[in-house]
Amino acid sequence: MLNKIYICTLLLLLTVSTFAQKNVVQSEKDFYALKTVAIPDNVKLEVGGIAVMPDGRIAASTRRGEIWIIQNAYGNGQPHFTRFASGLHEVLGLAYRDGAFYCTQRGELTKIEDKNNDGIADSYTPITLFELSGNYHEYAYGPVFDKNGDMYVTLNVAWVGYGDGLGKWHGWLIKVKPDGTQEPIATGLRSPAGFNVNSNNDVFYAENQGDWVGSGRVTHLEKGDFAGNAGGLNWTKEPNSPLKLTKEDLKEVDNGQPMHEAAKKIKELKLPAVWFPHTVMGISTADIIEDQTNGAFGPFGGQYFVADQGHSKIMRMSLEKVNGKYQGACYPFYEGFASGLVRLRWGLDGSIFGGMTSRGWASTGKAEYALQRLVWNGELPFEMKDIHAMSDGFEVEFTTPVNSSKLKDPKNFTVNSFTYKYQHQYGSPITNNRTRKIIGMIPSADGRKVKLVLDSLIPGYIHEIRVANLESTEQKSLLHDFAYYTLNEIPAGEKTVLTEGEKVNAHAGMHHDMKKTAPTKPVVSKKRQTTMPADWTQPEKILKLGTKPGLKYDVSNFEVKAGSKVRLIFNNNDDMTHNVVITAPGAADEVGSLALKMGLKGSEMNYVPSSNKVLFHTGLLQPETSESIYFVAPSTPGEYMFVCTFPGHAAVMRGIIKVVP
Repeated sequence: MLNKIYICTLLLLLTVSTFAQKNVVQSEKDFYALKTVAIPDNVKLEVGGIAVMPDGRIAASTRRGEIWIIQNAYGNGQPHFTRFASGLHEVLGLAYRDGAFYCTQRGELTKIEDKNNDGIADSYTPITLFELSGNYHEYAYGPVFDKNGDMYVTLNVAWVGYGDGLGKWHGWLIKVKPDGTQEPIATGLRSPAGFNVNSNNDVFYAENQGDWVGSGRVTHLEKGDFAGNAGGLNWTKEPNSPLKLTKEDLKEVDNGQPMHEAAKKIKELKLPAVWFPHTVMGISTADIIEDQTNGAFGPFGGQYFVADQGHSKIMRMSLEKVNGKYQGACYPFYEGFASGLVRLRWGLDGSIFGGMTSRGWASTGKAEYALQRLVWNGELPFEMKDIHAMSDGFEVEFTTPVNSSKLKDPKNFTVNSFTYKYQHQYGSPITNNRTRKIIGMIPSADGRKVKLVLDSLIPGYIHEIRVANLESTEQKSLLHDFAYYTLNEIPAGEKTVLTEGEKVNAHAGMHHDMKKTAPTKPVVSKKRQTTMPADWTQPEKILKLGTKPGLKYDVSNFEVKAGSKVRLIFNNNDDMTHNVVITAPGAADEVGSLALKMGLKGSEMNYVPSSNKVLFHTGLLQPETSESIYFVAPSTPGEYMFVCTFPGHAAVMRGIIKVVP
């Protein structure tokens, strides 16, 4: 009898244990720890640049014109901050080489040294100067050294209702020789806050959505390239310009066609290596670093990590060369940084230091500034590791073996293709969004890869690859279940000959047909009344609302009577896209969070989520446009909120409409 009880108990425990191991849900924090470097109260560390010194100290430059040297930044004691340099002008880049710091100020690339070895800078040597018009938007970034000891700097365009290169070489990538000689390399840059010289000495830069830029992206730049924004073309008539393209030349392609179609007519136009779909991946792509840690940061050696300032997170990017051109995929990686993530640098131990600032540049991380370190704990995450383009589809590789039955099921995979408009207007909606038909699936013998054979491929398009219900052989769920591959070139090769077992039959693949998945024009909401109702003679209250720099409305408080007829006039005179969403009292955070999760359909829905907390709203307005909406004020008195729900803006861009009896 006791033996029977023992056996039954053992079987029960085994069953419970097996059940408990099913579908183990992973989180980013299970694999990477985010550690905060404590900053003294008297240090305003609005990080613009980071440099890692050979002795383990970390240097950080700030938007306030200072350079701080930090001891014990790795958590091996209380961090100690020493102000090394001050009196500089908005230092948005920092490098350390051969005992000296190099930083890019607004109008100057400067070498800074401590010649008497007292720990404080005593030598400031201008290497080269950059022309300024005085416009607030003329930021300067870098330097980044290449293998030859030359330096690269990027210069922002000015903003005058659109991006324009008012100062000489603004909107350009510039190579600077040690003697200060400037060599213009490429133009078409709008807001190039992050760039990298990789292990092959190739230059990549990250771009933000804006005029001529449909979404965030990373582009490989070579001499004579034009990356797309027209502002820098002001300087192509200079004798040392490597290209002669003019703004006039762009008129024939400024019609909303996809960028890859425009590139067929404008030979200098360089397509992005990787698009980062706006709001789905991030909203303000920033710094780029290449993983050369030899496994100290996880299983992604040779890939890249890309910061996003607005979403306070790091994304991952893999690249390959097809027909001599770079292309690849982006993946979610880690979110939840304390502030707007601008700078990334590798620590000596293979961790990532992230430097942050959010003043005037809103971010999901609420802190005004921060310095944090991301550390791998040695555990292997179950992820899509890499994606490779094939002649007739994509090969998806995973970090660990996948349950074979799940890997063979076509219902677990979908592929969508879409693109953006190339136009002078700010940003672009997603266009030509279609589901691709998967006609075959070929898993690898080791369960780490699967080839998705499609009925066709579209060069120039972004391909969303989504995976559902996969689990590893260790019964873990996938950490992130989507990625975006930018297909500039289709690899050469024979089409795959599928066996009967590899074919996706018509029934299993019904949801993979080639129909459009969404309309491309904005959806009109009943909560957005843009003409005065027929039964009104006139509004009883007119509210005028505009914008001002720093993600702010120009009015923070209104007062209206309960039940009154209201006209709200919203003038978007900012350089970014905004809307106005009126919510129930206290609901701005909830509505803003829902807008962040709207994915590819967000722009066509004006980033207004379906929620009973949303009462009224405008459309999503481009810069220098306006719209009126009409509504009847709530009958219940209270403090209702208005907020911009464009992803990343809701945290700071808001106000109150006080409804009184």
